[in-house]
Amino acid sequence: MAVLSVIVPCYNEEESVADFYAELMKNQDFFTEKELEVEILYVDDGSKDNTVAEVKKLRETDRRVRLISFSRNFGKEAGMFAGLEKSRGDYVVLMDVDLQDPPSLLPEMFSYMEQGFDSVATRRVNRKGEPPIRSFFARLFYRLMKRISRTEIMDGARDYRLMTRQMVDAILQMQEYNRFTKGIYGWVGFQTKWLEYENVERAKGETKWNFWKLLIYSLEGITAFSTVPLSIASVMGVLFCVFAFVLIIFIVVRTSIFGDPVSGWPSLVCIISLVSGVQLFCMGIIGQYLAKTYLEVKRRPIYIVKEEL
Repeated sequence: MAVLSVIVPCYNEEESVADFYAELMKNQDFFTEKELEVEILYVDDGSKDNTVAEVKKLRETDRRVRLISFSRNFGKEAGMFAGLEKSRGDYVVLMDVDLQDPPSLLPEMFSYMEQGFDSVATRRVNRKGEPPIRSFFARLFYRLMKRISRTEIMDGARDYRLMTRQMVDAILQMQEYNRFTKGIYGWVGFQTKWLEYENVERAKGETKWNFWKLLIYSLEGITAFSTVPLSIASVMGVLFCVFAFVLIIFIVVRTSIFGDPVSGWPSLVCIISLVSGVQLFCMGIIGQYLAKTYLEVKRRPIYIVKEEL
């Protein structure tokens, strides 16, 4: 009998734990038909509410429920990695507990797996319910990544993905501390089927992803799967060197002809401010990559488990 591991990262989701379980169990007939043994891994990312207690209640009635609880909040990326690492399924699916990833799609996803795909990934065809400014920057990020990275990152892609054990093992080989899983999926390859669906809003609770967190996450993706920003910094340096050289020649020629240097401190201040700003911008780009390198070489654990059932 094949095993299906359902990985559910949670952070302060006490209201959604039982609802997700109930919605998932609506597929019980399908699991029985396909002779699938199911394990449900709730990965608690250092929640400060009663998320752990709610998972333990479920485990009292269903021993298929497992709990992995972190010592503190390590972030969703760490939660997903821990779930993949602790899973034992022949098939593994990542799902959000807030029901934005409909469990009702699982039968259709398995139908594509039976056709020989290594994974079935989901993407939203719209962003209904999101603030317009957030949707605009999200689309801008995906367009930018397509241009500067060789790794496929699909616009509207969710973390909701069904994978074979072979693909999961390939992902687990990537032990980097600074993780951007959407990029890792594309980097490891394998044959993927994209399944589109209408956006589903949260059933309960509030999103943990504000604009600032999403911006930081997007920077993680850019620095993890592209070195184009470093190239941009280098090109800008060369351009400003050429500009400075041309400006020096212009000043020398003008002084030789008119016998008077170029006057005006405002223009000088503007040029100095512009060049200084570009220098700081380029240093910031280099600093981002250096910071990632610094964190990687420390070899700190991606997560620390406080309790495991």
